[in-house]
Amino acid sequence: MTLATPHFRQEDGPERLGIDRAGYVLVAFFALPFFLFNILPVLFGFYIAFTRWSIVGRPKWEGLNNFTKAFSDQWVAVAFKNVLFYGAIIVPSVTVLGLLFALFVNNRYPLSSLARTLFFAPTVVSATVIGLVWVWMLDTQFGLINHYLSYLGIGDVPWLTSTRWSLVGVSIASIWWDLGLAFVLFLAALQDIPGEIVDAARVDGAGRLQRFRHVILPHLRPVISMVVTLQLIATLRIFSQVYVMTNGGPASSSSSPIHYIYTLAIVRNMFGYASAVALLLFALILAVTIVQRFLLKERAS
Repeated sequence: MTLATPHFRQEDGPERLGIDRAGYVLVAFFALPFFLFNILPVLFGFYIAFTRWSIVGRPKWEGLNNFTKAFSDQWVAVAFKNVLFYGAIIVPSVTVLGLLFALFVNNRYPLSSLARTLFFAPTVVSATVIGLVWVWMLDTQFGLINHYLSYLGIGDVPWLTSTRWSLVGVSIASIWWDLGLAFVLFLAALQDIPGEIVDAARVDGAGRLQRFRHVILPHLRPVISMVVTLQLIATLRIFSQVYVMTNGGPASSSSSPIHYIYTLAIVRNMFGYASAVALLLFALILAVTIVQRFLLKERAS
């Protein structure tokens, strides 16, 4: 009678255990900071949204009082109304201009190589620099924009100092800043379109507009959906341009939800109420994104 010798798998040995431990250690360098600085603050913010807390002392449970107060707060309504106007101006402008610029570069018109750099350059500039540059350009008396408008017989426009124009002034700077990403995405999508399809449409007698409408545009629908979604979320979260250029003024005419949240939390130390408004903004971003994606998906199908 022979005894079977035990068979040890190599993967169960000390070397395998050592590799597993090393993997966990390496993953922890990302997972631990992500949990501490992303997941944990979100959970804590969700908790304090139901409390009254001014960062000093312990949070006091308030239940739904913060949300009830937010729905009756006129400045919350103003901020959310403003961000919808921002979206109505910025999102279509960035999408259309980004596509037009990408078509210009893709068709290799004269100076298209220089245009490629100029169109993308604002994206790598910080929001503070963008804001300061456009504060100077949109200055009522000495701004470059009003200087050239004067040649057309248009008087000085108070871009940043009027309740009527401040939102438009901030939107102009945001369009110029956000245009680069949309331009790059559209240009990459255009370069992925098979040239044989476009050439076949040209041989069949399709004009430039017909080729764009029936050949190029259907291939760009997924990218258009992505650009609109990304730009919509970025616009709903607009803050840096508002803070640098107008600080929400005059009379909160250019305020945004993020700017109002900043004012509540940092200036007025109302962290619980600020978190409740932030949750309302999150719900708005989620709802708008889902509806927008559904509409574009239905149109594409």
